[in-house]
Amino acid sequence: MSHEVPILDAQPRDRMGTKYAKRLRASGRLPAVIYGHGSQPTHVSIEEKPVVSALKRGLHVFNLKVGGTSETCLVKDLQFGWLGDNVVHVDFTRVNLDEEVTVSVSLHFVGTPEAARRVGAVLTHDITELQVRCKVRDIPESIRVDLTPMEGELMTVSQLKLAAGLVAVSNPHAALARIQTVLEEVVGEAAATTAVAEPEVLTAKKEDAPAAAVGDKDKKADKKPDKK
Repeated sequence: MSHEVPILDAQPRDRMGTKYAKRLRASGRLPAVIYGHGSQPTHVSIEEKPVVSALKRGLHVFNLKVGGTSETCLVKDLQFGWLGDNVVHVDFTRVNLDEEVTVSVSLHFVGTPEAARRVGAVLTHDITELQVRCKVRDIPESIRVDLTPMEGELMTVSQLKLAAGLVAVSNPHAALARIQTVLEEVVGEAAATTAVAEPEVLTAKKEDAPAAAVGDKDKKADKKPDKK
């Protein structure tokens, strides 16, 4: 469980629009908006590197220092560039640490089930994030999924043991991981065997044909023409 709450210096923005947002990003800052708790939205800018670094570590909650006040905020939404590989805007919502929220938390898979050790078995992870409901103070950086005790060929959300205080919101029947058996190599070997066997049969037939022709020739040589 993560109790780390990074502190970000948020500077008020008095100018909006694409042009000013580009200038902010060029200077190493991100445009952001703070919503919630009956207050008017506050337009701010935050330093890009620390917030992106925290997001990559799975952190969701930040203390934003705006002027002389500090507000606990949860990341509500992220906007990415047209390539989808960089954050260009952040929406925050005001929260308190004992408030219950629903968030998506990344899954960290560990271990290998016994069934995945069979020849041709392939272990796949169907989802990489899980929606959970919990108090803000209990939001984890990630959820550890141990696949070692997995029985059968399918593990669902309902079979996942979550830490105290976490409740899965995702479909309980959704697959977390599954084991599939790959048969392509076996089919390929069978096809190769058939391809080799067929020419051998055809060759045998061709070898038999001259022998029959020689026999017919000998019979014709032994037969004498009738005298009239």
